Amino acid sequence: MNTGVADSQSTAVADDQTTAVEDNKTTAVATNKTTAVVFAYHNVGVRCLRVLLDQGMRIPLVLTHVDSPTETIWYDSVAAVCAEHGIETLSVDDPNHPDVVSRVRALSPDFFFAFYYRKMLGAELLAIPTRGALNMHGSLLPKYRGRVPINWAVLHGETETGVSLHYMDVKPDAGNLVAQTSVPILGDDTAHEVFQKVVVAAEMTLVRALPQLIAGTAASVPLDLKAGSYFSGRKPEDGRIDWSLSAHDVYNLIRAVAPPYPGAFTKIGGEHVIVARARTLAGTQAQKLAPGSVVCDKTRASIVCGDGQAIEPLALVVNGASLNREATSVWLSARQAV
Repeated sequence: MNTGVADSQSTAVADDQTTAVEDNKTTAVATNKTTAVVFAYHNVGVRCLRVLLDQGMRIPLVLTHVDSPTETIWYDSVAAVCAEHGIETLSVDDPNHPDVVSRVRALSPDFFFAFYYRKMLGAELLAIPTRGALNMHGSLLPKYRGRVPINWAVLHGETETGVSLHYMDVKPDAGNLVAQTSVPILGDDTAHEVFQKVVVAAEMTLVRALPQLIAGTAASVPLDLKAGSYFSGRKPEDGRIDWSLSAHDVYNLIRAVAPPYPGAFTKIGGEHVIVARARTLAGTQAQKLAPGSVVCDKTRASIVCGDGQAIEPLALVVNGASLNREATSVWLSARQAV
């Protein structure tokens, strides 16, 4: 049996097929004259913008945001990617201003793509692209339409979320659905950890859908908005812990707003404390203690919730100083209920 020859031939065929696929992609990218104006920010904006560039999309302008000095900037920069590729950027308070609309209209783009852009696009702007305006939303639409969908999903104890590529309408997150990709939410995932999965899912979704969009063969289906939900934005004050809630609800709040988000906070011994990470304690019963009471034993410190169950903080931020699990236990032990 001449397996050496057979293996060599198989390898040669595989190499030829790989080369053919790569050549076809290179040819498609080289001949792609499709143009898009992009509205993008955050890590999803960075990765999806890179997908468009990788597929040869011609991008004359990207609208993005100036980083806020009051916000913790833990994500990558769309503006930096644009500078790397020589793409013009524009940061405006109102993308629907007549001057902006006129400037974008003059570019005659085939598509708009919006990736975690924080401003709503009005009807006049959305009417400009000849082949449609699409948005990448961080949920499995029609669930969690609106703002900060990942945080809301974790807060509500969901076990799954994902991304949805859909056509834009004046009504937010309401246009026809083109593609979706789901990701799991584990029981101890923070919103930040889920967001990292969503970034990958967004890139995968766009890679899968973009060739059909460019070819004009992408199918889409209407969203059943009655089967979904809409949520507004969240403020740092919304992270205040209500210890009268169940341990499950308190735990989900901690996961939903854990750093780098502003964090779930409370007052203990008169000091402002962020509970950065925690876990629920199965089977704990402390009905005789008031919600918010700190209780300690030889192995852990915990805080009582409204259902008599407790959570164990694993990391605290006290007056700006981060405490690990051991330091957290020591700090809480000095403030336990008498």
